[in-house]
Amino acid sequence: MKNEAEKLAVEIIRLDLMRDELLEKLIVLSGNQAHEILRCVQNNQYIEARE
Repeated sequence: MKNEAEKLAVEIIRLDLMRDELLEKLIVLSGNQAHEILRCVQNNQYIEARE
């Protein structure tokens, strides 16, 4: 169990770092609108997943 928990923790950290890199790319591409774009896409995916 500890080994599986450690694997999950490492994967979470890896994904978090990847998220940071992708967010930086989004900011470069869209500037001040990056967070608004991200929020809009998140909301649309949430609505689509519920339907």
